[in-house]
This record gives sequence, C-alpha cells and structure tokens, in this order.
Amino acid sequence: MKKMLIAHSPDADDIFMYYAIKFGWVDMKDVSFDNIALDIETLNEETLKGTYDIAAISFALYPHVREEYAPLRTAVSFGEGYGPKLIKLKGTKLKRNFKVALSGKYTTNAMLFRIAYPDARITYMNFLEIEDAVKSGKVDAGVLIHESILTYANELEVEREIWDVWQELAGEGLPLPLGGMAIRRSLPLNKAIEYEKTLTKAVYVAREHKDRLSKMLIERDLVRVDAPTLDRYLELYANDDSISLSKLQFKAINKLYELGFKHGFYDVPVKIEDYLIPTQYESLRNS
Repeated sequence: MKKMLIAHSPDADDIFMYYAIKFGWVDMKDVSFDNIALDIETLNEETLKGTYDIAAISFALYPHVREEYAPLRTAVSFGEGYGPKLIKLKGTKLKRNFKVALSGKYTTNAMLFRIAYPDARITYMNFLEIEDAVKSGKVDAGVLIHESILTYANELEVEREIWDVWQELAGEGLPLPLGGMAIRRSLPLNKAIEYEKTLTKAVYVAREHKDRLSKMLIERDLVRVDAPTLDRYLELYANDDSISLSKLQFKAINKLYELGFKHGFYDVPVKIEDYLIPTQYESLRNS
C-alpha cells in the first residue's frame, strides 16, 4: 500500500477539510494517507523546494511553482467580504513607513499588502506571533490571518481590511483568493486524478457532516478555538464554495495573478486553468 503525506496548515479550516480522511470516512484504494501540519509560509517555502507531493499553499505562491506542481480544484479558501486584517494598537496612528509583521513573503496577504503599502518596513514571522508583536510594540502593525481575525485582543483595532485592498486593486466584486492545494506534476497522471477526487470527496463529506466533525475536532483538541468560533470560522473559509473551484473563483485567481505580474511579483502572466490536472485523461484512457 502506497503512503501519501498531505501537508496542510494547522488552522481550523485545513484541519476540517482533511480530517474526513484522517477519521476514515473517505479513503482511496491501495493508498494510506498521513498528514503533517505546518504554518502556511513554511508550506510555501517547502513547496518551492519540492518537499511534499501534496501541500496546502497560498494562491500567491502558485506561479512560482507552476512547472513542478498543478493546482487542485478542491480544499480552497476565499474571502467574501472578509479576510486578513491589518491591526494596530487602539488610538495609534501609523506613519507612512510603519513597521509591520506579515505571515510570510509568499502569502497572498503579503503580496496585496506590499502593493498597497510600498513604503512600509516589513518583517516576517509565524502568524501565531503577530498579535503579540503588535501588543508589545515590536512592530507598529501586523496582518492577522486564520482564526486570529476573530479572536484578537481588545486593545487592538483594525486599521484596514485586506479585503478592501483587494477590492480597490481587483474591482469587479471578486472573492479574495487566499489558499489552496497543489500536487506534484511528476506523479502518474491517473493517480493525480484519483488524489484530487479523493480530496474533493473529503471536503464534501466534511461539509455534509460539519456538526459531527467539528465536535470530534474540539473533543480531540485538534483546533485552537471554541465551538462557536469554529462554527463561524468554518463558514468563512471551509464552506460549500471550498469543495470545488467555480468559474468566479477561477476569475478571481487570474485577477490576482494579473496584479502580481503587473507589479513585478511574477516573471510571466499566468492563467490557472492552463495548469490544472487534465481530468479528461481519465475518460480518454477508458474509452
């Protein structure tokens, strides 16, 4: 039996979308799945190195790994009127060149932030450390991601929503592409198709049994939030739109890549549809 390691972030939406496999509700013939949870920028950097066969990544990273990895159509997270938050201490005013903590060079929020605030002095750190860095004065502001957008301390306030930055840059009322999954291109194509189908089914089953799965995650101390916060958070980032990419989501990702190319983050224009796993191979192979 082949072992396949899935690398994902430790935030609640990734755990939720994977654990239908971990709990044995979804499986794949002749394949044993295991998982590793790492912060998103570590996953981005490890994907640049080609470490994992299947890994969660920031959408903003993908053009950098397009030759080695294909994007999966499932386990995606978008913002719809919400997203990462630029926060600061209440009552403070940020200077033009304020010092800010971001969760990683290759994250989507970092790219959008750098376009919007070209004079800011950036330091990168683990997303779990950003709130304390702002509270202690180590930095003037920070961009919160994952569950922190719902649980940050009372002494902090939102300076600006990254959603608003996105809308100003992208327009068209598009959802904000945050994170997805990528699979190594060197895997056999028929297997890659099966992996994508299995992961898609896992997200679908997780959504179908959301209450039961959420309860199990909390009972096993697998998430960092309480039940009401988990429920709210999953409706933001692991909802029914996470099961499979829609036409609108494709359009949003392509707009992100258009902006990235325009502002010098990518060396060539990229359209994500050009890099997907060609699922038509399955029907051609069986015809």
